Amino acid sequence: MKVTGEDVAYVADLANLGLTEDERGLLLRDLNSILEYIDRLNQLDTTDVPPMAQVWDRYAVDQSKTGSASFAYASREDVHEGLRKSLPHDLALQNAPDSDGTFFKVPKVIER
Repeated sequence: MKVTGEDVAYVADLANLGLTEDERGLLLRDLNSILEYIDRLNQLDTTDVPPMAQVWDRYAVDQSKTGSASFAYASREDVHEGLRKSLPHDLALQNAPDSDGTFFKVPKVIER
């Protein structure tokens, strides 16, 4: 898959980036280089490579194990601690710089 100049211009416009023609050319070159490298990586035979949770075992939970097994219990259980009461609506709006009594009012930041 190749990125075209039109693709770069379209995404730059969506992101509201003011790119010069030179910058668009550099971005086009860089993006196509990245995609080309990914295509090369996809050609590698990884059938005998075990799946890994992390590339580096330094952050493993269980240092006695290697690979993905060392991260087997790195996440905690989803424990329900009960619902907490929300801040009362009037108290939440009390320090708002601007509100209409029901909602926070914020300045418009999108010009288009």
